[in-house]
Amino acid sequence: MKIAVINENSQAAKNELIVSTLKKVVEPMGHEVFNYGMYSAEDKEQLTYVQCGILAGILLNSGAADYVITGCGTGEGAMLACNSFPKVLCGHIESPLDAYLFSQVNDGNCVAIPFAENFGWGGELNLQYIFEKLFCAPGGGGYPPERVVPEQRNKKILDQVKEVTHVDMATILKNLDQELAKGAVAGAKFQEYFFANCKCEKMAAAVKELLA
Repeated sequence: MKIAVINENSQAAKNELIVSTLKKVVEPMGHEVFNYGMYSAEDKEQLTYVQCGILAGILLNSGAADYVITGCGTGEGAMLACNSFPKVLCGHIESPLDAYLFSQVNDGNCVAIPFAENFGWGGELNLQYIFEKLFCAPGGGGYPPERVVPEQRNKKILDQVKEVTHVDMATILKNLDQELAKGAVAGAKFQEYFFANCKCEKMAAAVKELLA
C-alpha cells in the first residue's frame, strides 16, 4: 500500500514526527510512505487545509496513493475538505479506538488527525497507537464481526451515493480556482512522487495541464 502524508501549514513543524512515527509502524508491514509535505513551517509552498483536500483528491483518484494521512489543528477542516472530493472517504481520528473502528466499520481511505488539539504530553504515543490500529488488519473486517455484512453493504451504498453527488476529479481540477489548485501541487516532491505512481492517464493529463 502507498500511504501519502499531507501536512497543512499550521502543523507543518510536526511533519518529521508524523512521518517517522508512521514509517516505524507501517514499513515493517510492507507499506510505502510518501511525504508530500509541508516539510517545515518555513516552506515556501504553504498548504492550507483546503489544499490538503485537493491534494488528497488528486492522489486517491489517480491511484498515486492508496491511503492519505492528513490533518490540521483540530482535524475538522482537513476532514471537511477531503470529503468534498470524489472517491475520498475521510474520517476524523482522535484515538486508537477511532482508528480501528473507522478502518473496520467504515473502510475509508483517508484520515484527518488533530495535530494541535489535545496533542500534548504523550501525543507522539497516541499517534503511534493510532497508526497501529489503523493498519493492523485489512479494512472492512467489521465490528463487531457479526455486523460485517451490513457494514460492507452500507459502505458500497455510500460509494454509489458519492458517484452521483460528485463529478470526476479531472473535471474538478479544471473548474477550481487555478491558483488554489496549483498551490496544492507546488510541493517540492509532488511531481517526483505523483508521476512515478499515478495509474490514471486522465488524471496525469489533468495535472500536467494544471502545472503548465
